[in-house]
Amino acid sequence: MTDSPLTDTPLPEDALAETALDRPTAADQRGPAWDGLATPPRDPFRARIARALFHNAVRAMPVRVVFPGGRRIGAGGPDSPVMRVHRPAAFFHRLGVDSKIGFGEAYMVGDWTTTALADLLTEFSARMSTLIPPRLQAFRRWVDPRQPSAEENTLTGSRSNIRRHYDLSNELFAEFLDETMTYSSAWFPDGSTDLAAGQARKLDGVLDYAAVGPGTHLLEIGTGWGSLAIRAARRGARVTSLTISAEQKELAEKRIAEAGLADRVQVLLRDYREAHGSYDAVVSVEMIEAVGERYWPTYFAAVDRLLRPGGRFGLQSITIADDRLRATRGGYTWIHKYVFPGGIIPSPEAIDRALAQTGLRVGEFRDFGPDYGETLRQWRERFLAAWPRVSALGFDGTFRRMWEFYLAYCEAGFRSGYLGVRQLRIGR
Repeated sequence: MTDSPLTDTPLPEDALAETALDRPTAADQRGPAWDGLATPPRDPFRARIARALFHNAVRAMPVRVVFPGGRRIGAGGPDSPVMRVHRPAAFFHRLGVDSKIGFGEAYMVGDWTTTALADLLTEFSARMSTLIPPRLQAFRRWVDPRQPSAEENTLTGSRSNIRRHYDLSNELFAEFLDETMTYSSAWFPDGSTDLAAGQARKLDGVLDYAAVGPGTHLLEIGTGWGSLAIRAARRGARVTSLTISAEQKELAEKRIAEAGLADRVQVLLRDYREAHGSYDAVVSVEMIEAVGERYWPTYFAAVDRLLRPGGRFGLQSITIADDRLRATRGGYTWIHKYVFPGGIIPSPEAIDRALAQTGLRVGEFRDFGPDYGETLRQWRERFLAAWPRVSALGFDGTFRRMWEFYLAYCEAGFRSGYLGVRQLRIGR
């Protein structure tokens, strides 16, 4: 392979033929969670369609895709990210049967690799709405899988969904988060990419929007590992914090006690729908994405019910364009299957529509999506650097590739502008 700009080279018919590389190795099959993953689905008709669509999509992209034998496609130059497809038959069968899941699964098992994962995925993310020709997109609702009913965000379903991600291991998250143990976008000070400083600024920003200060009785929906509750308590607030993750509750209470604030913060294992009382302020940082579209009105109605007259609600949410929300709602993707079951990201317009059913309205907001891209870049680098310790916790190589893909996939979404993040000041 040379580093000269690549020309379009159509794939031959035998690109779907089985080779020794198409048979997954034992290393791809470690761990009971991955049962069946190493064996790709088989659908020759869809695989051929996927091959044609992939070639058409990549042809003009600033990337380089290299196949066994040296065949290449893409319009990338010497500095463009390189994607190496090691097992083309498996890769195209996975894409053909379910592109929204198969692309990530193919990376998990090593069907394709790259040395610039986030850069490569950013190019795909920037073209997310056009990768499939418009005339074919209408058919996707008939062939793409829908969200399983078991992942609906009922009281029981929400607990199950949260447990699958946040209860993986407190030690795992501690390996790649900063010392504040804050698992949401930082808001970096101007000219700085210091992660702890960015997380502190983010927490202060949302607490300021909720007007949290001495004597405030604050309700937090979504405890995380206690960073916001600790910062609010240090402002002199009294905090009631809700979580449905047993693992998070345990560590959050430990960290709160170590900070000497156990008398000011109460952490409850309770769903927001089961909350009661009356509060001067409510805050919720990147929890709404786990609520589910069907329950957004319920979520905001709960805040409206719990917030005292004159109180403020500080919200931080990942956001997506409203047309993309409408186009993708109800779909089942790789991120749902492996990372955030039941999740859906709201658009700013969707938040306004849900608030319209309450007495609450948005008074002010700020966007800092690029900061999330930087936050995720740092998390990914920290995770990879910590891999020997993560592996010692019992996580295998397939998990490593899954988690790396997850962090890079999300980083790409923010870098390309497909996703955003917004803090909102909401009141009556």
